[in-house]
Amino acid sequence: MSIFYKIFVSFLVFGMRVGAVFSSKIRKGVEGRRKSFSIVQEKLKNQNVIWMHASSLGEYEQGLPVLEKLKNEYPDYKILVTFFSPSGYENVVKKQNIADAVCYLPFDEERKINQFISLFNTKIFFTIKYDFWYYLLKGLHKQGVKVFVVSALFYEKQVFFKPWGKWFVRNLKENIDWFFHQTSHSMQLAKEIGLVKSSVSGDTRFDRVKQIREQSIFIPFIDEFKGDKKLVVFGSSWESEENIAKMICENTLDVKIIIAPHNLKRVESLKKIFPKALFYSEISSYPSDEIQKSRILIVDSIGLLSKLYSYGDAAVIGGGFHDKGLHNILEAATFGVPVIFGNHYKKNPEADALISCGGGRAFPDEHSAAVFVLNLIQDKELLSKMSQNAENFIFSQPNASQIVIDKILELMEK
Repeated sequence: MSIFYKIFVSFLVFGMRVGAVFSSKIRKGVEGRRKSFSIVQEKLKNQNVIWMHASSLGEYEQGLPVLEKLKNEYPDYKILVTFFSPSGYENVVKKQNIADAVCYLPFDEERKINQFISLFNTKIFFTIKYDFWYYLLKGLHKQGVKVFVVSALFYEKQVFFKPWGKWFVRNLKENIDWFFHQTSHSMQLAKEIGLVKSSVSGDTRFDRVKQIREQSIFIPFIDEFKGDKKLVVFGSSWESEENIAKMICENTLDVKIIIAPHNLKRVESLKKIFPKALFYSEISSYPSDEIQKSRILIVDSIGLLSKLYSYGDAAVIGGGFHDKGLHNILEAATFGVPVIFGNHYKKNPEADALISCGGGRAFPDEHSAAVFVLNLIQDKELLSKMSQNAENFIFSQPNASQIVIDKILELMEK
C-alpha cells in the first residue's frame, strides 16, 4: 500500500504547486517549504532538538503548554516547530515565540524527509491531534527518536478504521511511543485497532486558555467603546455569524457588538454590511464621544481576539453554521462568557461538553441563534448562570499538559 501513499503525496505536491498559481495562501506554503532546509541548517544543525509539529495555528496553541514544560525540563535543547498550513506558520513566525526555529514541514517524500531530519538530533518529537505522516514517523523511529501524539483524537470515520487503512495503522503502531488522548472514547477506538500504548490525558487546549486568562488582557479603547452596555463578541466570524450580528443590531439599541472576522479579507464586506462601524486599526483617531456612541467595532487586526473575549457578556463563534469548522470556543469560555455557535460541527467534543454543562448553546440556523442572543442579554439570571457554567467547565478540566509531561519523562528515563 505504500506505493499508493507515494502516489497520493505526489498528487498532493502537484496539486499544491498548481494551486499556488491561483491562491496566495497555497503559494506561501509552497514557497515556504523551499526555505525549510536552510532554516534548520542555520539554526539547528547538529543540535539536540525538541520538535513539535502542528498542522495549523489551533494545533500549535494546543501543543504549546506541553512544549513550554518540555523546555523547562530540557533547557539545553533547541526547539523546532513545524507547520503544514500557512495560517499557523504566518501567525507564529511573525511574533515572539518559544521556538529557536519555525518552518514548514517538507512534503512527506521519503528522500526529502530523511534528508531534513538528518540535519539535527531530534530527542523528542510530538505531533498534535491526528496529523500523521508516514515517512516522517518511519524516519524518526529509525533514528531512535521518542515519538508522541498529544491531544490525540480518534473518531469512527477516520481512514484507520477502514480496511485500506490497516497498513497505516501498522505504521502508527511501530513508530509512535505513546498516544495521549483527549477522551476515553478516542482511546477505546485506538485500542480497538491495536494502538494500545496510550492513556487519557485530556485536552491541552484547556491549559492554554487558562494561561491566556492569567496574562495581561487589557486592550486600549475597549472599555470606552463598551461603556455600560452589554457586549457581544463575534469571534472568527463568517458570513452567517455576521448576519446574526446584523439581526441583533436591527432589533435592539441596548447592546454593543465587536466583530473579529476569521479572515481579514472579510473586512471589505463588513464595511458594506455595517457602514457606520468603527475599525480598530483607526480607533485612536476617532473622537472619544464617537467611540462611546458607536454600536459596532470591527477588529481589522490580528492577535487580539483571545483578549477581547474578556470584555464580552456573550460570544458568537464562527464556523458552525455551514461546516466551515468550528473555531475555538474555549478562549471565550475561560473568561466565563456564554458561547453560541452553529450545530454543524464535528470532531469537537468540547462543544458537546460545554453544551451539556449549560455554558454554551448550538443552533441550526442564524435566526434562532439571533433570537437566543437577544433574549440572553436581557435575561440577567440566565446570563449569570451560563457565564458561571462556562467558567466552571474550563476550570474543572485536568491539567492535561502536566499529565503528558509526567508520562513523557517516565518514558524518556526508560
